[in-house]
Amino acid sequence: MTDLNNGERNRIQAIDFLRGLIMIIMALDHVRDFFHITAQTADPLDPATTTPALFFTRWITHFCAPVFVFLSGVSAYLSSRHKTKSEISLFLVKRGFWLVVVDLVIMSFLLTFNPGYHFIMLTVLWAIGWSMILLGLIIRLSERIVLPLGVLLFFGYNLFSLVPPSGSAGGKLLNILFTGRVIMPLDATHLVGFFYAILPWTGVMLLGYWFARHIANKRTVLLTGLGLVACFLLLRILNGYGDPSPWKAYERTGQTILSFLNTTKYPPSLQFLTMTLGPALILLGLFKWTGSGVQRFVSVYGKVPFFYYILHFFLARILIILAFFLTGHTTAEINDPRSPFLFRPADFGFSLPVVYLVWIAVVLALYFPCRWFYRYKAAHKAWWLRYL
Repeated sequence: MTDLNNGERNRIQAIDFLRGLIMIIMALDHVRDFFHITAQTADPLDPATTTPALFFTRWITHFCAPVFVFLSGVSAYLSSRHKTKSEISLFLVKRGFWLVVVDLVIMSFLLTFNPGYHFIMLTVLWAIGWSMILLGLIIRLSERIVLPLGVLLFFGYNLFSLVPPSGSAGGKLLNILFTGRVIMPLDATHLVGFFYAILPWTGVMLLGYWFARHIANKRTVLLTGLGLVACFLLLRILNGYGDPSPWKAYERTGQTILSFLNTTKYPPSLQFLTMTLGPALILLGLFKWTGSGVQRFVSVYGKVPFFYYILHFFLARILIILAFFLTGHTTAEINDPRSPFLFRPADFGFSLPVVYLVWIAVVLALYFPCRWFYRYKAAHKAWWLRYL
């Protein structure tokens, strides 16, 4: 980064730190999915049944997908500054298709560990990949429509919830685009699940791409973050537009607070996105690089997010298989019909403190591999490294 001015260097350092922070937090959610005793039998966000510790363990990970998708848009813009419109458009389309293939082939396998792919699970990389493809096509058409389309999708897509569901082919396509959570049979023994809607996340990426030109202006970033938080509070207090699940008052104040914070992720509601992106932009606006050990440590994960993402899933998967056998389970219990994940019966798992210990171990174990890969990428310019 020696050829960058101080503003650009600080901007990249801030992005790496924020992205690294959410990558670390993200691992907590995935470790909880695999290791927590009630991960498949109870809703950690239900104020009536959850505990504060479990609620916030799940709630804090809500920040990961919106911030990562937004920063993906930011990074797309920053990498496009020295490329032609055709070059950046083609790269985004190719990288988007690559992410879709990775989610279809690699991530679906790591989630279920089912070599027969009887349940194909399309999640966040699927949505990011298609969002990149759409961003690339929009840029090729006209960059002038990036902002209005982003604003329309971000603030207006909740209107789709007013449209009654349809079982037709067109209705299913609209659900895949707008709502997600669609499970379709491929044949008698194979299913495909579209768990992340495409267009809501595309709106986030479009706004990230447009906002990147202002990312070095800390005042603008901070005011935008404060504005999003104010928007969340206003919409949530009014308890109307922006989320299909209104909060409600409980007898206990603590449960009411949890209900207030329990916004909808699938698909991401306007209140969910403002609740998560607002504080993230405030943190980005207040960020100052001091070169501390904590900043350098966290930034390592943010510099190689794709590498870390694949690796942490693989490591968590290996650990859950070891835990499965070490706790006395047999090969007859590998496939639980109540669970889509092999080696992970529905009633299997551990307490929350164990989840946190495994999470810390996974993050620490990946520090040196991530640091090595970052240094390798910095020293080599092979074309394929741009896709990892």
